[in-house]
Amino acid sequence: MIKNILKALKDYAGSFKLMSQLGLWKYFMVPMAISILFAITIGFAAYGLSDNLAGPLTRLWVWETGAETFFAFAEVLSAIIIVILGLLVYKHFVMALSAPFMSPVSEKIEKHLYPEIHEAITHRNTSNASQLSRGIRINVRNLFFELLLTIPLLILSLIPVVGILFWVIGFLVQSYYAGFGNMDYTLERHYKYRQSIDFVKSHRGCAIGNGIVFNAMLLIPIVGIILVLPVSVTAASKTTLELLRGQKLLSDSSIDAAI
Repeated sequence: MIKNILKALKDYAGSFKLMSQLGLWKYFMVPMAISILFAITIGFAAYGLSDNLAGPLTRLWVWETGAETFFAFAEVLSAIIIVILGLLVYKHFVMALSAPFMSPVSEKIEKHLYPEIHEAITHRNTSNASQLSRGIRINVRNLFFELLLTIPLLILSLIPVVGILFWVIGFLVQSYYAGFGNMDYTLERHYKYRQSIDFVKSHRGCAIGNGIVFNAMLLIPIVGIILVLPVSVTAASKTTLELLRGQKLLSDSSIDAAI
């Protein structure tokens, strides 16, 4: 697990160079625009709804003394909760809508890194519509499970001292599903839906490693939102292709069986 996490982290090196070398930036324009618009929406939601959520929380404070202070604290806490939940939805929303743009990116990287393999194998035939449909299906599934796991961990993370442990676990859970989505842009050409899920489950460390940087970049104001998808998808493509090649799954027989 640790070895795979480190491998996925290492694959981020050279991402910018590879994107420029292969002329991939043009494919990222629409996804980056979607990313920016959704991030702005989250910001307005946190600003506009934090006081609405703070009201019910303030009712928990039954004393008159310190009520205003507690309300201010509740507003900040509400804004943080909205941003966290917003970012959970954000990554799956952007990933799903970006599928038709990210699949060509992954394919170009495959042709560049493993040209002999790309020419020798038979890929699953997919269209923009099927890529979008698959992206939505994968990310709705991942969002459901991520929320199912993250919300209890978010609540437990409020416990003093030991809460940090639950925060770390929650971060790793979110990283896994972020990396999952990035890896599927490559797997989509080689495996059907269920087979891709099984593949990522067997390489959880790689998904987590890719997702760690993805989530960390989201913490960087403005720049992180713009660059997170291009950099993480490029790195995930490198990681996934190497896994497929290393396990000798990129062969005519394996692909035919997958179809």
